[in-house]
Amino acid sequence: MAKEIIINHTSHETRVAVIEGGELSELYHEREKTMRLVDNIYKGKVLNVLPGMESAFVDIGSERAAFLHIDDILPEHEIFGEPPNNNGEQQKIGQLIQEGQDVLVQVSKGPIGTKGARITSHVSIPGRNLVYLPATKTLGVSRQINQEKERERLKEIVDRLRPENAGFIIRTVAEGHSEEDLHSDINYLVSIWDDILEKYKTLPAPSLLHSDLNVIFRTIRDLFSADIRKLVVDDKSQFNKVRQFVRSYLPRYGSVIENYTKAEPVFDHYGIENEIDRALGNKVWLRSGGHLVIDQTEALTAVDVNTGRFVGKESHEKTILRTNIEAAEEIVYQLQ
Repeated sequence: MAKEIIINHTSHETRVAVIEGGELSELYHEREKTMRLVDNIYKGKVLNVLPGMESAFVDIGSERAAFLHIDDILPEHEIFGEPPNNNGEQQKIGQLIQEGQDVLVQVSKGPIGTKGARITSHVSIPGRNLVYLPATKTLGVSRQINQEKERERLKEIVDRLRPENAGFIIRTVAEGHSEEDLHSDINYLVSIWDDILEKYKTLPAPSLLHSDLNVIFRTIRDLFSADIRKLVVDDKSQFNKVRQFVRSYLPRYGSVIENYTKAEPVFDHYGIENEIDRALGNKVWLRSGGHLVIDQTEALTAVDVNTGRFVGKESHEKTILRTNIEAAEEIVYQLQ
């Protein structure tokens, strides 16, 4: 299905909308003065180890300490490619890390409410065609690549080119790409990891070792493919940067980039602002006249389905069924 990417950039924030089939399917938002933590890689310092919870709190330099569970801890020898020292036995958290220890971690979930970020030592570094998993031997292929022959071709190439003891996930956009493209991605990702390790050796804890691309270039890297019909940018400076980025890394798609110059705000022009207002409200109307009430807390997102003014012309059971079918479709859209 054809997609459009609409980018709204101001001095204080950037918003990126993905339109699919005429509807807003994804929305990304980033404030200029608010650092995005997710996917950032840090050298942290362990503040507290809690054996009863099999977890620890780690200072990564953010306002609140980050949370590290034992399931998210890799032994140091696996992270840095050193020989194991535990004979393969299951270890408790106190055997894996100690208070005051430096650790290499990646943010897997941003802070919510009063809770700090969640972190992991299972590092992953995304590229255009591949995701690099430096501490594993995993070699996987996106399930969206359906043809078995293509899956095997990609796996054979990456397996032959990858460094020893390095894992990769082959992304959907890698389908049809050449060995040269994949080799370039591998070299790029390995160089990032080498730079991270070098910084880890020299910088004090806590320190930021690596941050992902900003929301504009992250979206282009992750979503740009042959089904993108249009990429619209309403800021001239960002348009020039995007055009240069695409010309350098994705030259075949250069013709779809447009600079939006009309007086009407770009999100109003494409009907995105109304969709955002609808999505952010906790009450969402269904086509039949029923509605959803969506409330989010730190622990969960609760969705209440109401038939509202919809009474239907058939039985009560069919009224409920129709409302629930509409609700199921809308809930998927709202949660996305």
